[in-house]
Amino acid sequence: MIPWKRLSHLFFLFGAAVLGGALNAVAGGGSFVGFPSLLFTGLPPIQANATNTIALWPGSLASVGAYWRELAQQKRGFLLLLVGSSLVGGMLGSLLLLRTPQETLFNLIPYLLLGTTVLFACRTLLTTRLRWLVRENKPPSVPTLAGGALAQLAIALYGGYFGGGLGILLLAILAIMGMENVHQMNSLKTLLTSCINGVAVVTFLCAGTIAWPQAIVMISGAILGGYGGAFYGRKIEQRWVRLLVILVGFSLTLYFFVLQKVRG
Repeated sequence: MIPWKRLSHLFFLFGAAVLGGALNAVAGGGSFVGFPSLLFTGLPPIQANATNTIALWPGSLASVGAYWRELAQQKRGFLLLLVGSSLVGGMLGSLLLLRTPQETLFNLIPYLLLGTTVLFACRTLLTTRLRWLVRENKPPSVPTLAGGALAQLAIALYGGYFGGGLGILLLAILAIMGMENVHQMNSLKTLLTSCINGVAVVTFLCAGTIAWPQAIVMISGAILGGYGGAFYGRKIEQRWVRLLVILVGFSLTLYFFVLQKVRG
């Protein structure tokens, strides 16, 4: 790749990371921007996924400190159960990704994007339904917690493999396990996301699958976008941001389905 073209790609990725960081700060859905942007610049799917993971990880890790008070209120055994499931599942998912052929992952991209977009679009309905179930149920029993841990293991495996819509799935599992306090749920979601992405980052580092120039540029952009999104997000109605995320998600899904068809 000639230097000016590589430089233009880095500028493009920086802008995409700023937008993705801003979306994450306001309504979520930043992965709809980061991962496809890396693919557009020519990075293979596995390297693009690994690089996008490390680009998003510092932001989620930094958010854990903001929720330290809520996390301290959780029972230690409950935390260890979920964190352990997250670490094991995240490692298995990242190892599975590394063993997936590039062409297979490319063929899965439109379906992964479609599923994530539908999940994002329906998250309000899903959350409302789960809150109704929580009100009707008693506090979670031991079998419920065990089932939740297994479900968390499966979600973490998915998160280590791809990760789009991970936060929505985590909130759903926490609601099923009987949690109602939104701040405590968000604190646990942030912690578990950091664990899943963190162990995936370690796996990708050991495998040497991260494109560092792109990762550094995207981390910088995501930090800037996250700060700007948090600052200006109060002035924008979230429904319009969510609509933008959904439109981007469905547009990218259609693009990759068409590209897959053209490639034969």
